[in-house]
Amino acid sequence: MVAAVAEETGKSKADVKEILEALIAQVVKTVKAGDEIALIGFGTFKSAERAARTGRNPATGKEIKIPASIQPKFVAGKMFKDALNGK
Repeated sequence: MVAAVAEETGKSKADVKEILEALIAQVVKTVKAGDEIALIGFGTFKSAERAARTGRNPATGKEIKIPASIQPKFVAGKMFKDALNGK
């Protein structure tokens, strides 16, 4: 990713890496705080709480307790979806 963006923009790989790492860190920080980040056309990063539940180990059939957790979610935007579908 870093090499592709550096080539596309003419920026150095070091600069691109620094910017991408800062972007990812900000997305994680914002979503962890319970907010969401929307990159118009590309998509939205957010989190969702998942309740504790009982599961089953498929190898043994034994029931296991799965604790509650917070899961990252990404919802693709229209522009991204259209690009993937050749529109």
